Amino acid sequence: MAKLIIVSNRLPVKLQEKDGKLTYSPSEGGLATGLGSIYKKKDNLWIGWPGMVIEEVDKQEKVIEDIRKDNMYPVFLTEQEVKEFYEGFSNETLWPTFHYFSQYAIYEQNLWETYVEVNQKYCDEILKHASPNDTIWVHDYQLLLLPSMLREKLPDATIGFFQHIPFPSYEVFRLLPWRKELLEGMLGADLVGFHTYDDMRHFLSSVNRLIGYGGMHGWINTGSRSLLVDSFPMGIDYEKYSEVAASAEVLKLEEQYRKNVGTENIIISIDRLDYSKGIPQRLQAFELFLERYPEFHGKVTLVMLVVPSRDAVEKYKELKEEVDELVGRINGKYSDINWNPIQYFYRSLPLEVLSAFYRMANVALVTPMRDGMNLVCKEYVASKLDQKGVLILSEMAGASKELSDALLINPNDINKIVEAMYEALTMPEEEQKVHMANMQDTLKRYNIHHWVSLFMDRLSYVKIKQMSLETSYLDDATFQEMSDSYELASSRLIFLEYDGALTNYKAKPLMARPDEDLLELLESLSANPKNRVVVISSREKANMEDWLGHLSLDIVAEHGVWLKQRGSGWKTMMSLMDDWKSDIRLILELYVDRTPGSFIEEKEYSLVWHYRRVETGLGELRARELVNHLNFLATNSNLQVLDGQMAVEIKAQEVNKGKATSHWLNMYPHEFVLAIGDDWGDEEIFKAMPRNAYTIKTGNSYSIAKYHLDGPGEVRDMLTRLVKQETKEFPPNAKMTG
Repeated sequence: MAKLIIVSNRLPVKLQEKDGKLTYSPSEGGLATGLGSIYKKKDNLWIGWPGMVIEEVDKQEKVIEDIRKDNMYPVFLTEQEVKEFYEGFSNETLWPTFHYFSQYAIYEQNLWETYVEVNQKYCDEILKHASPNDTIWVHDYQLLLLPSMLREKLPDATIGFFQHIPFPSYEVFRLLPWRKELLEGMLGADLVGFHTYDDMRHFLSSVNRLIGYGGMHGWINTGSRSLLVDSFPMGIDYEKYSEVAASAEVLKLEEQYRKNVGTENIIISIDRLDYSKGIPQRLQAFELFLERYPEFHGKVTLVMLVVPSRDAVEKYKELKEEVDELVGRINGKYSDINWNPIQYFYRSLPLEVLSAFYRMANVALVTPMRDGMNLVCKEYVASKLDQKGVLILSEMAGASKELSDALLINPNDINKIVEAMYEALTMPEEEQKVHMANMQDTLKRYNIHHWVSLFMDRLSYVKIKQMSLETSYLDDATFQEMSDSYELASSRLIFLEYDGALTNYKAKPLMARPDEDLLELLESLSANPKNRVVVISSREKANMEDWLGHLSLDIVAEHGVWLKQRGSGWKTMMSLMDDWKSDIRLILELYVDRTPGSFIEEKEYSLVWHYRRVETGLGELRARELVNHLNFLATNSNLQVLDGQMAVEIKAQEVNKGKATSHWLNMYPHEFVLAIGDDWGDEEIFKAMPRNAYTIKTGNSYSIAKYHLDGPGEVRDMLTRLVKQETKEFPPNAKMTG
């Protein structure tokens, strides 16, 4: 039975050893809460590192046994792997880069190699438990390579990936030496999720510019498969935080802490120690606030909780020293015998204590320099049961996209933070309640359970969509069936697209002249009196006449404008106008001017803008602009825009390859029909085919064709085999090669 396997760097359990005894306590993070109801069901499983280095085999077996009953399975890491994979590459290369602190990033080959090895270790552990039809949900930046590793071993599995930290812009991401490998790793998933649309957009841009895959409405076509990229803002367990905030224990703690703090106004600040959180800037802003508004001396206290993190890393040591110095300086400058402006705690505190802090705080100051989501601000809002309080929130946190009723600030604008503190502390209660109620309504609806459900539903949709448009590979069994049908038929129609099916695309269109092997193959096919071979192309008729006119076959040129039956001359199917070309040519010339390497190809009844020789990324960007531009112009005209293989073509609406192929289907008897194409323009050919036709697309992208082959080489091999098998020159049990 299919199951769900959740994979993250850490398991949702804290493993500790005291006096030789292993103890386990559940994690309190948002992810553990949200997925808790899922991974414990039936045969579902959560795989990850238990958070402690265990090298003794007997202890490892004990851990496996202990946590298996809670549907968890450990990946054991060595000291070196923790140092180089987690502390090294994950947190000293990826973390700073993804948070726009690339000046702190280190690029060391040995750290990268360990990162690859540990991702492979996770893959190997998953494969011990996974079946081909399972759903695997991979989480976060420590495991970016894992989706493609899993895809290689489990091609039919449903794989989701979610990144919980920001994804940087292309200009920042490209600084990573292993940028392509990281993107290709993520592209192994069926669904790639981020917290915000901006992160999604940055990822699509990097994929486009570094790998060359375009994206349409979030869908990426890799040539062999398609996947979806989307945004899913993560929520919190709203009910949990509101219930804890209403508990008797928290009410008692709040009363005690209020007496200890002693001021009527309290600002809360809670962060893990990290340079991305903007803690020094926040302290500097509070210092300026005290300087600018002396009337608040003795009346406001900043309660600042900093959770220890990576204390051994030099950058974090320096940050801790800077924060300590700032707190000491500000308290030394402004405190008196009855008042310390900052109450500073450097430790982790239990949820009940945090809840008491949230309840008593008039203002929450959440000002990260960059954050994927930030759940502290959501926890604060959920804990304000009386709806009194103001949230000051950085625009650079993902949560700012949802919590627009907060006072949004640029964390680099110290004056704006100061003014936001003053506005928050002087805001009328009725106004506070309106804003807080709006934010609470949002968080109630879009809670952690909604986030999980939304992602899983979207993942199921993607898989169904893939399957509905998926073509089957033309394997030996299918070929034998087709070959039998071919041999029994007394009349056959064979439609062959030229570019992309019979020959590979070239940087310059005229370089695609047929080689001797192709000419010989076409001659053999068309020499059989039972066969009527039709070569179809979007190329000009002059090219096709020059290249194939001497063969005894039929030709369709310029998408179906020009038809040539064997033994006769060229003719058009209809009377066409080309007076539209002068206006469209001016637009295409503008794009040539803006895009070095692009050029225009003019045909009798169409114009083509080619961008094969354009810098990767720029060509795709300009092509999308051009397609949008031309589609707008074509809305009320008789023109059609085709977004093809590294080219954009515009032509008369009534011209298409489907109508041209219908001409042959209507004119000639056919007991056997074969049609081979390669791009979206050839879908019209497949649509025109009778139900019993064999339709084949080169490349495994979405198509209404029944089958696919992996390129012109396989197409030629298949046609050669078809010809030879009929003449008994080809062994019946031979394998088709690619």
